[in-house]
Amino acid sequence: MSGHVGISDYILVMNHFLNSICLHLSIRDNAGDLQYARDYQPKHESVSHLRVMLYGPVGAGKSSFINSVSTTLRGRITAGAGTGTYKTHRIKKDGTGDHCNFVFNDIMGIEDGTGHGVHVDDIKLAMMGHVKDEYKFNPVSPLTSDDPGYNQSPSPDDKIHILVCVCSANASEITDSVLHKMRDIREFALELDIPQLLIVTKVDEACPETQKSLRNVYRSKHVKKKVKFSSKVGIPMNFIYPVKNYSEENSTNPDADTLILNVLRMIIDLGDDFLDNF
Repeated sequence: MSGHVGISDYILVMNHFLNSICLHLSIRDNAGDLQYARDYQPKHESVSHLRVMLYGPVGAGKSSFINSVSTTLRGRITAGAGTGTYKTHRIKKDGTGDHCNFVFNDIMGIEDGTGHGVHVDDIKLAMMGHVKDEYKFNPVSPLTSDDPGYNQSPSPDDKIHILVCVCSANASEITDSVLHKMRDIREFALELDIPQLLIVTKVDEACPETQKSLRNVYRSKHVKKKVKFSSKVGIPMNFIYPVKNYSEENSTNPDADTLILNVLRMIIDLGDDFLDNF
């Protein structure tokens, strides 16, 4: 047997070496982004936490994204977020019990037609801070100023500081009715100068390439196609981020964490920029 390494063996060794480097860089970058999120403090003196609101079609993965952020920051699988009511979700930094200085508000999903899913007017009221915690959404009738769930005098902490649209890479194309509602929400946020970005979830289910490895997410033609379609909401391509939510796993994954931390850092930066002019 020859002592020389064949070209195929060399390629295998180099691929393994390069993958090892990528994983090392991923873990290194994750550590920095983890610390960045845990250490974040709002610049504005009258705001104790950055408030992030998620919206999007039913089943897009809004609640799962909140749980995934918690999982990534705590280093273990967590759960807790759900829909139906307007609820503030606080994220623990780690095992110390302290919370991060940003919160998430999850809402009922947007559905086709009228009388189904969250009412667009309720999302607009939430952006302005008029929806109280634990308010139960009514798809037929939006919140009114004389309702017990209406916050008459919202504080800076009650208002939304960044709006995040969530779409699934594995879902069928968004209907015109749902797309119209999402554009309406986006245009209202623009009037309030609220920064926005879009998350494309379930990229691991989108095609064989991403199922094999999340590192193929930026090479996947299907994911790129879905990102381009998602841009129809009106959000620029450079503010659209792919993620893989934790759903069936029983342990964390550095590559999934990288995608989650990448978008989380942008959420924090855009939201904090908004507070500069709050």
